[in-house]
Amino acid sequence: MLGHRPLTPEDYGTILKRRWWLIVIPAVILPILGFAITYLVPPEYVSQTLVLVMQQKVPESYVKPVISEDLNARLATMKEQILSRSRLAPIIDRFNLYANQGLSMDDRIDKARKGIGIRPIQSEMTRGLPGFYITFTANDARTAQLVCGEITSLFVSESLHARETAAEGTTDFLRGQLADAKNKLDEQAAKLSKFQQTYAGRLPGEESTNTNMMGSLNTQLDAATQSLTRMEQDKSYMEAMLSQQLAQSSSSPDHRAAPQAQQADLQRLQDEEAELRARYTDDYPDVVAVRRKIKDLQAQMAKAPAPTTAAPANTAPSRNDSVGVQQLRAQLRALELGIASKQREQSRIQAQLRVYQDRISSSPAVQEEYKSITRDTQTAQQFYDDLLAKMNQSKMATDLERRQQGEQFSVMDEPNLPESPTFPKRGVFIGGGLAGGLALGLLMTGLLEYRDTAMRSERDIWAFTKLPTLAVIEYTTGIERTEVKRRWFGRRKPDIAATGKPLMNAGG
Repeated sequence: MLGHRPLTPEDYGTILKRRWWLIVIPAVILPILGFAITYLVPPEYVSQTLVLVMQQKVPESYVKPVISEDLNARLATMKEQILSRSRLAPIIDRFNLYANQGLSMDDRIDKARKGIGIRPIQSEMTRGLPGFYITFTANDARTAQLVCGEITSLFVSESLHARETAAEGTTDFLRGQLADAKNKLDEQAAKLSKFQQTYAGRLPGEESTNTNMMGSLNTQLDAATQSLTRMEQDKSYMEAMLSQQLAQSSSSPDHRAAPQAQQADLQRLQDEEAELRARYTDDYPDVVAVRRKIKDLQAQMAKAPAPTTAAPANTAPSRNDSVGVQQLRAQLRALELGIASKQREQSRIQAQLRVYQDRISSSPAVQEEYKSITRDTQTAQQFYDDLLAKMNQSKMATDLERRQQGEQFSVMDEPNLPESPTFPKRGVFIGGGLAGGLALGLLMTGLLEYRDTAMRSERDIWAFTKLPTLAVIEYTTGIERTEVKRRWFGRRKPDIAATGKPLMNAGG
């Protein structure tokens, strides 16, 4: 009557007494069956090794590693490479793995991949992975150990090869980039040099030099102009004196000597005036006095009597010229040469002034272009210097990897030889059989009790009819049944059957 009314602990006890065999038999048979299965299932042995990640022996402050990829990513990459067909097929052939199972090479490779395990070690003390475990599962303990050692060797060698290849690849790449950067830097330097040669004197920083040179040239031009003016004045006096000397050539020697003396005094006073003006201002008393003397002398020379016969001045030399005339002619020739020299000097200074004025006027445009070229040159130089530093760093890192002084895998524990299989576990199979047997027995007992419609107590009758029970008649099959019950229980119980047999059927 399971499920038709609430059951009491007494009901459960009654059911257990009645159907105990249905629970015990599966609980005994299934553990035995599980124990027997352990001898039929092929055993699996797991060999394990520990690989630690050793950091580079040279401090990173001296040699910075060129490989900055996370160890998890590198480990995943190496795992995919090692689990490739080209790596696993030789190992499967060498150790004859799964040969007796009738599998193809692809299936054997897939099964070998499933048998390889990589388990990283997470450290709470340091960042990153300090190491990882490598395991291999096989049907033979010795085979599992040998294959695990082979896989570990592949990981160690692949790590060294990968790091060295990556370092060499980085160095080669930087070498090519450095060559390109050097070519660009040379081109930019040649362009800058040509520009400096073309616009020499107009470059930034030369403005003050050009201004100072213009000031100096202006001073020289003023001095040359003043000197030229003075020389032209002297030439005019000399020409006048020569004309006067030629006109008075017929006069007495005393009359001819007087104008020469006055001319000499005038020349002396003019020299003195020039010297004083170079040292003092125009209002200085000595300068004023000298000027007054020059003015008086010039007035006196102007009042001198003119020659009786006016003849044009003959500047051409003649054999009949007196010594004074010859001297005047020589002085006049010297003045003409000096004037010509001063004029050439004046032209030269003016030409230089025009050059410096052109430099100053064109300097802003030149400076703008110069800044652009200089900026490109500095950028190229900085890029080249950065690449050169990285190139040297990469060379040291590559040499470090070649000497195996960088980060590398170190096998701490050699692959162990398994003493017992990890699968199947006999205790697990026996315990599983026992639990399965109990569950099966309870399920069958519950199913049979649920399908059983027999009423065995007054509570069953009340659950079906909702009527009170007047009397309970024991269900018997004869005298033999009664005698057997007496032997088992010692006395009769006419009110409720202790044997658990149904008193009456619900169907009538």
